[in-house]
Amino acid sequence: MKTKKNVKNVVKYTVLIIWTFVSLFPLYYMLMFSLKDNSEIFGSNVIGLPKHWLWSNYKKALIAGNMGLYFFNSCVVTGLTILFTILFSLMAAYALERMIWKGRKQVNALFMLGLTVPIHAAILPIFIILRKFHMLNSYQSLIVPYVAFALAMAIMICSSFMISIPVELEESACIDGAGIYKIFWVIICPLMKPAFASVAIFTFLQAWNELMFAIIYISDSKYRTLSVGIQSLSGAYTTDWGPIGAGLVIATFPTLIIYLFMSKKIQSSLMAGAIKG
Repeated sequence: MKTKKNVKNVVKYTVLIIWTFVSLFPLYYMLMFSLKDNSEIFGSNVIGLPKHWLWSNYKKALIAGNMGLYFFNSCVVTGLTILFTILFSLMAAYALERMIWKGRKQVNALFMLGLTVPIHAAILPIFIILRKFHMLNSYQSLIVPYVAFALAMAIMICSSFMISIPVELEESACIDGAGIYKIFWVIICPLMKPAFASVAIFTFLQAWNELMFAIIYISDSKYRTLSVGIQSLSGAYTTDWGPIGAGLVIATFPTLIIYLFMSKKIQSSLMAGAIKG
């Protein structure tokens, strides 16, 4: 019996090791890719360690490729998108789950319809609206659509988590004289931190990696984001792929850091919603 259990453990850990290798290999390849020149990338040393570690690729990407500015633009756009999405989705979820008013179910259904609208179907209408309000080539031309398309998922996450918060907490605060705004900011918001983490990371991935809106609504290089900036590193006739790899590493690094710091909160939020359901 013990031997059979040991065999199962060996098989289990072998599968886990293989899965870990498969999951981490793209990151390894991208990092090695960013430190090579074209002769190594397309030659015999495709997946091996670089023969010559070209850290200058990062300098080319940051200075010649203007990745520093594009990184700053992505941080501004993504940061404000996350902030507004969390704020609006939390207020909407509180109004839908805690307040009694006529038509709230219909409004909730209207919000959920946002999950069914393909982003590409809205490109032209949004472009016309942004042009009419003179918002093209600005941070707002990306922040407004990003927040709009992120709200449906964010409201669903916040609503699912808010259901698990006991109503008695708010009733006790109300008896003690707390108003609706104090209950919202002092009691509800601190308890919603796991949901904030979930909304933040989903919104971050959507805004940070988005390309279609960034290409169409931004033509001024002063407001370009990283996804567009990396694409601009390719030449018309020849392309130095090392700096492109460096740009990909720069764009991927914040995603890894955020997930490492917020993964536990995301898991607790999803588990809370699942248990309540």
